[in-house]
Amino acid sequence: MAFSVKGRSAIVTGAGSGINLSFARLLLENGCNVLIADLGLRPEAQVIVDKHSGKDNTSRAVFQQTDVTDWQQLDRMFEVAEREFGEIDLVCPGAGVYEPHWTNFWRPPGTQASKDSPAGGRYGLIDINLTHPIRVTQLAISHFLHNRDPKKPKHIVHISSIAGQNASFAAPVYSATKHGISGFVRSMAKLDELFGIRVTAVAPGVIKTPLWTDHPEKLKMIDTADTWVTADEVAEVMLALVQQEKVGEVIGDKSGQGQQFEVKGGTILEVSKTVRAVNPYNDPGPGKRAGNTASDTRTVEEESIALLKQPGWGKSKL
Repeated sequence: MAFSVKGRSAIVTGAGSGINLSFARLLLENGCNVLIADLGLRPEAQVIVDKHSGKDNTSRAVFQQTDVTDWQQLDRMFEVAEREFGEIDLVCPGAGVYEPHWTNFWRPPGTQASKDSPAGGRYGLIDINLTHPIRVTQLAISHFLHNRDPKKPKHIVHISSIAGQNASFAAPVYSATKHGISGFVRSMAKLDELFGIRVTAVAPGVIKTPLWTDHPEKLKMIDTADTWVTADEVAEVMLALVQQEKVGEVIGDKSGQGQQFEVKGGTILEVSKTVRAVNPYNDPGPGKRAGNTASDTRTVEEESIALLKQPGWGKSKL
């Protein structure tokens, strides 16, 4: 199932910034065409697209503006990728948000901070973090089966989180979506042996991306002693899930001398400053490994409790 991404083509949602941008950059550097699907591009992402936009490039980047909560736009994303690159080999439905105030359990629909409508029947956080990856997986499987070649394995790489193993009073819906992603990835495991479609995931710890750094309300949870994992380190493990049969415990160690984890359908790799396989049963949990800990969740929890103590919590004020 392992294969080189060189000469292949990929779709990565949410690649306008963060982990997904790092993954898209790494794919491009290794000779893989990438369709970047996002609402927009941060300046650093625009540089990457510009660098790889020429027809003469060995790997090309194409930006497709996409709202991942709109299924018609997801269909269009695949149409554009097929038109630009032909066959798609790798899909990463990576776009996600970390319980922002505009779609947040402790700020219910109809309250001032929330953009979720009381009449809408849905939460933006769930649409982005859980529904969109499930729908993209369906579309990817359909494309893969239509272009099936036993000699060409296909890959879908999801982004779960250590929040998919933990409870989080500060971010309960985010935690629920990541539990959902981990369960979904494991449920897709048989596609590997049946159709040569490998569905895997990374479960990062605390990653230094705009998901945190652009949100002061989230940075309150980080202590100066906490260790950040970089987006590039996570992207390296994501690429290993595609190109290698085994992944080492230490990021960047290709010597094979340390502990190795087998990669197969349903594999979920936790990424802190080291890597470990997350087991479906009797797993010890993420623990306090370097890169896993946001030490001061108490601050955000106290803010949430204060909201609950306000008269009429949950009543629409709009």
